[in-house]
Amino acid sequence: MNIKLIKSETDYEIALKRLEEIFDAKIGTPESDEADILGLLIDEYEKKHYPIEAPDPIEAIKIRMEEMHLKQVDLINEIGGKSRVSEVLNKRRKLTIEMIRNLTRRLNLSPELLIKDYNLTL
Repeated sequence: MNIKLIKSETDYEIALKRLEEIFDAKIGTPESDEADILGLLIDEYEKKHYPIEAPDPIEAIKIRMEEMHLKQVDLINEIGGKSRVSEVLNKRRKLTIEMIRNLTRRLNLSPELLIKDYNLTL
């Protein structure tokens, strides 16, 4: 086992290749331990060099709606009337605190995600 910190793109590619080689190693073997350590090192490098930003609140709502197979009409109780749901999901109206509370419960999204600012489309 020859593990070192991932400091460059070349190191990253070498680590990915090695992880691919030993990915299915039997648990408890040195290769399995190496795979665990490489996975952690790769994860840290990716977080630093390839960050994934959280979606804006409306995109998060749309993603969760798709996951839960919901339509706009299914959020009337949480947001308001049919036209209000449409306005919010088309970014013509901002979410209110009450809407955020309701959507947090219904869609199981964090309030921190839903309170982030976003631009309206006019």
